[in-house]
Amino acid sequence: MKGFHNVGFVPSVSFRLSTTSKVSHECTGELDLLSFIKSTLNVLEGPCHCWLNRSKGGKDSFKRDGTFLVLAGRCLEASLTTSSEAAIMLEKVKSLQQRFPRLHIIGFVSGGSIHSAADRSHVIQYTLTEYITFPIILSNKNFTEMANGACCILFKGFKSPVVYHEKDMDLKVLSKAVEDLLVQDDRSSKSLTNLKSTWAKQPEIIKEPYADSLRNFLFHFPGCISADESGNRLFLSDSNHHRIIVFDGNGHILDCIGSSPGFEDGNFESSKLARPAASFYVAAEDCLYFVDSENHAIRKADMESRVLETIYPVGDTTKKSNQFWTWITTKLGLKHNAHTRTEGFDLQSLMYPWHLMKSIDDSLVVMNRSFDTLWILNLASGEIKEVVRGFPKILEVCGPQIMEKVALLKQMPHDWLQEQTKVVCSPELLPYAGLLSSLTTLQNHVILCDMVGQRILKLSEESGVCSTFQFSNFGILGLPYWLPSSLEKVYTNGGGVEGVIDHLESFSSLLPGRIGIQLNVEVPEDTELVEQLQEGCIWRQARGAATEVSRVEDVGGSSEKVGVAQQWYDELDNLASSISEPDPESTVEDESTTREIGFQEGKVHINCVVNTSPGTSEVCAFSFLPICFTGSFGAS
Repeated sequence: MKGFHNVGFVPSVSFRLSTTSKVSHECTGELDLLSFIKSTLNVLEGPCHCWLNRSKGGKDSFKRDGTFLVLAGRCLEASLTTSSEAAIMLEKVKSLQQRFPRLHIIGFVSGGSIHSAADRSHVIQYTLTEYITFPIILSNKNFTEMANGACCILFKGFKSPVVYHEKDMDLKVLSKAVEDLLVQDDRSSKSLTNLKSTWAKQPEIIKEPYADSLRNFLFHFPGCISADESGNRLFLSDSNHHRIIVFDGNGHILDCIGSSPGFEDGNFESSKLARPAASFYVAAEDCLYFVDSENHAIRKADMESRVLETIYPVGDTTKKSNQFWTWITTKLGLKHNAHTRTEGFDLQSLMYPWHLMKSIDDSLVVMNRSFDTLWILNLASGEIKEVVRGFPKILEVCGPQIMEKVALLKQMPHDWLQEQTKVVCSPELLPYAGLLSSLTTLQNHVILCDMVGQRILKLSEESGVCSTFQFSNFGILGLPYWLPSSLEKVYTNGGGVEGVIDHLESFSSLLPGRIGIQLNVEVPEDTELVEQLQEGCIWRQARGAATEVSRVEDVGGSSEKVGVAQQWYDELDNLASSISEPDPESTVEDESTTREIGFQEGKVHINCVVNTSPGTSEVCAFSFLPICFTGSFGAS
C-alpha cells in the first residue's frame, strides 16, 4: 500500500483470565495476599510491588476496616489483551463499582517485573483502554489464590475473605454479598444503590483514570466514527474526553457534542456524556444516534436544534424536561427515593454497550465490546425487545453487517491491524470484529480511528494512499473541562503561609433564573490600585446549567433564555412585579449599581450575571488587579 507510514505504538495488556474454574466460591482463612495488600496501602512502591492508576501522593481514602473487592489476574502477556473473559469479568467489577461507591476495589496483577517500563506501560494503556478508575497493584510475587486463574476476593477489614472464580462468578450473588457487608457499616439503606437495571445516574463529578499521560492530546482514545455522506460530515467519538467531535472531510471542526463527563441532556454545550462509542446518522431526521457506554444508555443528538436527549433508559430522570419538576418535588419534600427500586440485577438491560447498528425494521442493534451480548432495542418505545447471548448467535442476527466492515479492514496493512487489535476485544472466530465501529466510508475514502496513535486516518479506495487528517478550527471545542482552573488564586506570604490560596464558594439553594453575582476582593492595607479596574481585565466563564449574560444583554434586558425552566421563573417574576408595582426609579438605580466595577472600603467589587436552569453549574471569574506596594521596607 502506498503512502502509509507506520509510527511507534504504545503496547497494551490486560489481566489474564483463565477459563478454568474448579470452585465457584470458597471461604478460606487469612490469605497471604490480603496481608500483602494491607502492608502496601500507604506505600506507593516497594521491593515487591508498585501502585498504578492511583492519585498523586497516594491520597486514596482506604478505610482499613472497610469493604474491599480485589480483582486478581495472573501475569502480563500481550497475547491475552483481547481476552473476552477478561472483558466480561471487568464489566462485572465496574458495574459493582458504580452501584456501591463505598466499596474499595483494587486490581492485582502478579508475575511481572515491577521495574520494567514495558510492563508498567502495558498496565497503564490497559486502564485507559478499558477506562479503569480503581487503583492497580503490580507485583512480582505469585499467590496460590490465583493458581486457578482470575478471581474476585471479597472481604471486610482484611478478614474472612471469600473467593469467587471467574467462570462461576454470579453477578447477583456477588452483589448481594457486597450489599450485606456494606449494611454492616451502615444500616441505613439510603446509602446503598440497589437498582434493578444496570443503569445508575453518575455523580456530578465522575472519577477518571489517574494513569492519564495522554490527556493533553487533541484526542484521547478516539474509539468510533460514523459519517453523513450527503452533508460531508464525520462524527468522531473522542471517547475518553467524553465528547463527539463533528468535522468535515477536510478536517475542519464544525461542532462538538458534550462538555464534560456525566449524564445530562440539553444543548450540546451543557450536555454530559460518559465515554461515547459507536454512532450512526439518520439523514431523514438530521439526528445522530450513539452509545453512551459508561452510562449504559442510548442518546440522540438533533443536529439542527443542537439538543441531546436520552432514548434508553426510558424515563431517565436526568433529562432537562424533567429536571424542573424534580426540583419542585424535592423542595416540597415529595421526591421519591431513587434507591427504592427493586433490588437485584436485570440482566436484560444494557451493560457497557459499545457497538451500534440500525436494522431494516427500524430497531437498534447494540453489542458490548466483548461480543458476548447483543440487545435489540425498539427505537419507537425505547425498550429492549430481545437479548442474544454468544458470538455465534450474534452472527446469525447481524453477520452481513459485521462482515462488510471486516472486509474494509482487510485493506489496511497487517502490521497496523495487529497494533489496533491490542486495544480492542474481538472474538476468536473473527479477530478484527472489535474494530467494526472504528471505521466508516466518506466520498471514496475509508476513515479509520487509530486508537493507538491517537489520530484519524483517511484511506483512498482508488489510489490506496493512506494519510492523516490535519484538523483546523480548534476554537469551537472551547476550554477543555480537564484543565485545572480554580475559581480564584491569591498569592500571599503573610501569616506564615506562602503559596496559592484557592477560594471556592458553593451555593445549593439558589432559585433558577437570572442571578447576579458580586465578588468582593480585599486589597491589602499597604497596597493601592494603580488605576480603576477595567472590564477587559476580567474573564468570566459559566459551565453546566448556567450561561453568562453579556453586558449588552444585561443593560438591554435580552429575552434569551437558557431553557423552559428559565422562562417559567421569569414569568413568575413578572407576575410578582406587576402585583407589587415597585418604584421604577429605585429599580433603575439598583441595576446601575450592580453593574458597576467599583472600589470601596478597601475592596474591589466585580459583578457578573448568569442565567441558570435546574441542574449543576459553575461560574469561574479571573481578574488581574493593577496594584502597587506603598509600605516601607526594613533591613534585617
